[in-house]
Amino acid sequence: MTGPALCSAPGRLVSLDILRGLTIAYMIMVNNTGGGAWTEMRHAEWNGFTATDLVFPTFLFVVGASIVFSTQARLRRGDTPAKLAWHSLWRAAILFLLGIVVNDFPWFHLNHIRVYGVLQRIAICYLIASLIYLWDRRVWSKVLLLACVLIGYWILVRWVPVPGAGMPGRDIPLLDKDQNIVAWVDRQLMPGHLYEEAPRYDTRDPEGLLSDIPALGTTLIGLLAALWLSGKRTAGTKTLGLAVGAAVCLATGYLWSIWFPLNKKMWTSSYVLVAAGWSLLLLALAYWAIEQRGWGKSGWSKRLLSPWLVFGSNAIIAYMTSELLSTVLALVTVPSGDRRMDALSYIYSHVFAPISDPGWRAFAYSLSYTAVCFLPVWLLYRRKIFVKV
Repeated sequence: MTGPALCSAPGRLVSLDILRGLTIAYMIMVNNTGGGAWTEMRHAEWNGFTATDLVFPTFLFVVGASIVFSTQARLRRGDTPAKLAWHSLWRAAILFLLGIVVNDFPWFHLNHIRVYGVLQRIAICYLIASLIYLWDRRVWSKVLLLACVLIGYWILVRWVPVPGAGMPGRDIPLLDKDQNIVAWVDRQLMPGHLYEEAPRYDTRDPEGLLSDIPALGTTLIGLLAALWLSGKRTAGTKTLGLAVGAAVCLATGYLWSIWFPLNKKMWTSSYVLVAAGWSLLLLALAYWAIEQRGWGKSGWSKRLLSPWLVFGSNAIIAYMTSELLSTVLALVTVPSGDRRMDALSYIYSHVFAPISDPGWRAFAYSLSYTAVCFLPVWLLYRRKIFVKV
């Protein structure tokens, strides 16, 4: 990287872009392992928590935090709340449509288009959190809403009977994979359009409708973190506040998980708090290193942090590249002996399959794939181009 210091898009916190970059890079890695990856590079099968289960909530956490800094910057430039509200609506619509492109490219079979998805969830949570912040920028209202969201979702999943199955914890196991209110609602609304399928019917979707409720909670915690950072406090006090918030979220979340287990696919309230606790801790470390200690201005720290800032400055472009590239490579066929293989399988079998250990093989493949996805965002960064959806 060249230039006198790390640079970020206007109105954004460098440490927040670094955290965003780390998150999107790890997201690309764990989404593209080729199989056989280590436990921490795979999602928990159902209940439980791995490092991979931290990726998506950290990205939503960063989305929530970015809302505060971008909104404050635009209000200072003279934009009205009404104009910002329309911008939020427009941006959310584009993100939602990009999510459908990611899910269904290149065929777009109307009978089986997956409407839910990662970018769709980001769009919904971003829009709601943005409008809430524009309407009321006080801290206590966000804390109250967060409590309502997390407790309300727990009541919904724990105490609302599942039609045709019964009461969770009494007639059916709590958080049963198929017989839960979240999956039931999705089967009624989107039959034939869900991510996870069973032999007889679509079963569930990890980004389904009702689990957007606690996902909004994740976004609100990021927003609250940014409100803390944007206040008139010393850098040391801000770092300490993030660390205390992390400890509170982790302790509360792990305690709550005794009765409401950690579950990424259902985005349980305990999972929201535990994931947010780790996200706060990561942000505290990044803020301490970059904003408080001045890392990244020159020398080895700049070289160490630059790749993550590059990823973070154009995170949606990096994600779209990673999702669409694998589909394109799977469509292209190349000769291999007396038959043809898709390009993705060819590369894997000829370059990575000879690595005997499955964990290292998956790591080498995912790291290489992530490096390829780095190239377009690096070119954009070099030209100071920051794509805003």
